[in-house]
Amino acid sequence: MLVTLLKIDNIDFSYPGAKILEDVTFEMKSGEFLGIMGPNGSGKTTLLRCLSNALSPQIGTVLIDGKDIQRLSKKEIARNIGVVPQTSSVDFAFAVSELVLMGRTPHTERFKSETTHDFEIAEEAMRLTNILHLSERTFDELSGGERQRVIIARALAQEPKILLLDEATVHLDISSKFEILNLVRNLSKQREIIVIAVFHDLNLAAQYSDKLILLDNGKIASMGLPHEVLTPENIQKTYHIDVIVKQHPITNTPYVTPCPFAKNSEDGKGHTVHMICGGGSGSNIMRLLLDNGFKVTTGVLNVLDSDFVTAKNLKIPVIGEIPFSQITNDSHKANIKLIKKANFVVVTDFQIGAGNLKNIEAAEFALDSKVPVIVIDSTPISDKDFIGGDLEKHFNQLREHQAIFVKNPKMALNIILKEAAT
Repeated sequence: MLVTLLKIDNIDFSYPGAKILEDVTFEMKSGEFLGIMGPNGSGKTTLLRCLSNALSPQIGTVLIDGKDIQRLSKKEIARNIGVVPQTSSVDFAFAVSELVLMGRTPHTERFKSETTHDFEIAEEAMRLTNILHLSERTFDELSGGERQRVIIARALAQEPKILLLDEATVHLDISSKFEILNLVRNLSKQREIIVIAVFHDLNLAAQYSDKLILLDNGKIASMGLPHEVLTPENIQKTYHIDVIVKQHPITNTPYVTPCPFAKNSEDGKGHTVHMICGGGSGSNIMRLLLDNGFKVTTGVLNVLDSDFVTAKNLKIPVIGEIPFSQITNDSHKANIKLIKKANFVVVTDFQIGAGNLKNIEAAEFALDSKVPVIVIDSTPISDKDFIGGDLEKHFNQLREHQAIFVKNPKMALNIILKEAAT
């Protein structure tokens, strides 16, 4: 059974005039992989430096096997903790085998040479990191990915219980990133090593970490399983960006995609726009409206429609309907209910058939109820008429009732912005 090996208890750290960490508390068991995330300046690297005793917290303790790290000697700390930085420089042309063997220094006695056992441990570390074939080459001859594997091998030669990675893959190409992270995760499980890794890439953090900590201004904003931490609300609050979070189809981990439009404008404050759309024709203007501070509702859309998916991802209220069926009376009534609450209705450029004709009737209802309707009409009516030629009649009725026809979403947005400002 895995036992608690590392305990961080209420640590605070400050530089003169600036508090960097505040009340950071968590614990870890052997074999766990923890990802540390947060914006620049949130305290990620400072936290790792406190864990390795490179910095001493003003308040709180770091306990390894119940022992305060500040009471351990440098050799004792090095036997427990290995550190892999972003980049590593070596002043002399050391061979790979020599650098890895340096990891045995915490285990050797003063003024004594390495033993056969030390050489065996170093060789095993090179084998595990797949660099045995590089053993006679010098460090400065290696690629970035090869160098990181050497530094990891040196850390493994220390036989640590805890491995700290400070954005250790940030400068590597995508292939090397996965190679290094796969290696470290496998070692964590096989050898029951605690791994604590700082990440900038939220998706890599979710894919490789058992647990995550999200730091914000030196405090733990969220901590837990990846799906508990990587929520749109947590990310918006910490990084000030709107995202869509889905489940990765292969790894089943959270997958974060930034939204191209941030909902930060006050232009549309207090106004609601109801969308009548379909086939992906409404996705762009939904984001434009949200970007400009409008509330948005939409319907009726079948639940497989891409506009339905966009609305759900953006947390827009949407009336859904079963695919390949006509809009039911209940769905139509729900759509009308949303229209009654709206300040504007936008009809996008989508195909009209018997199944969704009630959406055009809903637009006609909006005009009868004195709700302004803007129709985006950029394609020939014959290309979207699937009701036997009757669509033109419905569009003429919309025109007669003072619907505004425009050619693109931007024009529709400009009209809504102008009207909302009056």
